[in-house]
Amino acid sequence: MIPYIVVAAAAAAFGFLIHFFIISSQKGSARASSQEILNQAKVDAERIRHEAEVKAKDDGIRFKEQAEKDVQQMRQELADRERRLDKRDDAIERKQELVTKREKYLEDLEKDLNDRKERLVSKERDWNKVIQDEIKALQQVSSLGIDEAKQLLLEKLKTEMEAEMSAWIHKRVQAAKEEANRLAREIVVTTIQRTAAEHTSENVVSTVDLPSEDMKGRIIGREGRNIRSFEKATGVDVVVDDTPGVVVVSGFDPVRREMARRAMVKLVTDGRIHPARIEEVVEKTREEMEQVIEEAGRKACFELEIHDMDAKVQALLGRLQFRTSYGQNILNHSIEVAHIMSVMASELGLDPKTAKRSGLLHDLGKAIDHEVEGGHPEIGAEFAKRHGEHDLVVNAIAAHHQGCESISLYPSLVAAADAISAARPGARRETLDRYIKRLEQLELVAHSFNGVEQAYAIQAGREVRVMVRADSVSDEQMLILGRDIANKVEEELRYPGEIKVTLIRETRVVEYAR
Repeated sequence: MIPYIVVAAAAAAFGFLIHFFIISSQKGSARASSQEILNQAKVDAERIRHEAEVKAKDDGIRFKEQAEKDVQQMRQELADRERRLDKRDDAIERKQELVTKREKYLEDLEKDLNDRKERLVSKERDWNKVIQDEIKALQQVSSLGIDEAKQLLLEKLKTEMEAEMSAWIHKRVQAAKEEANRLAREIVVTTIQRTAAEHTSENVVSTVDLPSEDMKGRIIGREGRNIRSFEKATGVDVVVDDTPGVVVVSGFDPVRREMARRAMVKLVTDGRIHPARIEEVVEKTREEMEQVIEEAGRKACFELEIHDMDAKVQALLGRLQFRTSYGQNILNHSIEVAHIMSVMASELGLDPKTAKRSGLLHDLGKAIDHEVEGGHPEIGAEFAKRHGEHDLVVNAIAAHHQGCESISLYPSLVAAADAISAARPGARRETLDRYIKRLEQLELVAHSFNGVEQAYAIQAGREVRVMVRADSVSDEQMLILGRDIANKVEEELRYPGEIKVTLIRETRVVEYAR
C-alpha cells in the first residue's frame, strides 16, 4: 500500500513539476507576449498621439480660419449696417430739407393767398367805384336830351369798336406774319437754289490781333527801324495806336494790304521781328500771295467750266478777289455776272460759253486800273486781246459801259447782268448821303401822323421808334396808328428787307414836395 502512496506521491510531485514547468514556460511566453503587446501598444499610442496632434493642429487651423471668416463677416455686416445708417441719415436729411421746402412753399403760398385776398378786396372796391360811377353816368344820361344821349352812346360804341378792331387787327397781323414768314422762306430757298451769290465788303484797312501789348514795341523796334523796314518792304502804312491788342495795316492796294497783313500775322506768331527777318517773311508771303491769286483765278474758271483761258488772264482775274467796288467783291460779282449771262444767252439763242467769258472778264481792268492809265473797260479789253481772247469777248469788255461801238448783243447782256448783280439787296453799300436821306424820310413819315410827339430812326434804318402823346392816342388806337405808319412807309419809301415800327406811349406824373 505504501508503495502505491509513494508512487502516487511521486506521480503527484512529477505532475506538479511538469505543471510548474509548464506554468513557468507559459509565464515566460506570457511575459514575452505582454512585452510585445506593450511595445505595440506604445507604438499605437505614439501613432494615435501623433495623429491626435495632427488632427488637433488641423482642427485649430480650421477653427482659426472659421473664426477669421466669422470676424470678416461680422465686419462686413457692421460696414453694411453703417452704410444703411448713413443712407438713413441722408434720407432723414433729405426729408428734413423737403419738409423745410414745403414749409417755405406753404409760407409763400399763404403770402400769395393773402396778396390775392388783398387784390380781390382792392378790385371789389374798384368795381364798387365803377358801379357807382356808372350809376352816376346813368343818372346824368337820364337828364340828357335825345341828341346828347345819342352822342354819348356813339362815343361809347366807338371806343368799344376801336378795342375790338385793335384785337382783330392784331390777330390778322399775326396770321399775316406767319404766312409771310412761310412764303419768305420758300422764296429764299428758291433763290438760293437758282443763284448762290456771296457779297463781301472790305475797307482800306486791315487789323492784326496781338497776343500782348508788349508786341507793339517789338513791331516798332528800336527807334522805329522795324516798322520802317516793314512799310518799305510791303508798301503799306502800319498804324500802332492806343487801341488795345491790335495794329492796323492801311493801304489802297488790296493785294498789297492783304500780303502785308499775312506777313504781319506770321511775324507776330513767330516772335522774331527784325529787318532781315521782315524782308524774308515779306518775300515768302509775296510768293504765297501769287499762288493764292493764281489759285483764285483757276478756281473761278473751273467753276464756270472755262478750261482754255490764258494763265496770265487767270492770274489777273485772281487779283479781283481782293478788289471791291462800292463794297462788292469784284471776283464774286464777275462770277455771278457770268452765270446770269449764260442764262440770258441761252434764252436768246446765243453762245453761253462766249457769254460766260464776257461776263467773267468784263471787270478785268479793275485789277490793274490803278497801275495803267485809262478806264477799266479799255484796260481790260486791251489785256484780253493781247492774250488771245475772241473779238466778241474783247468787244463785250470794252463796250459794256458804252465806251465804244458794240458789234454784238454781248455788251448789252453784260451791262444788264452787271446791273442785276449790283442791284441785289446787300450787294453794294449805300452812300452816306442816300443813307442819311432815307433815315430822314423815315422819321418824316412817322411825324406826319397826329398824336406823334417824336420819331427816331435806329438800327441803321431797320427800325423807327415813335413816341406818341398819351393824351391824344389810347392803347387801343396805338395798334391802328402803328399799322397806318407801316403802310405809309411801304408806299413812300424804297428800302431792302423790312422796317420795324415801334410805338411807345408813356404817362408821367410829376409832383413837388415843398
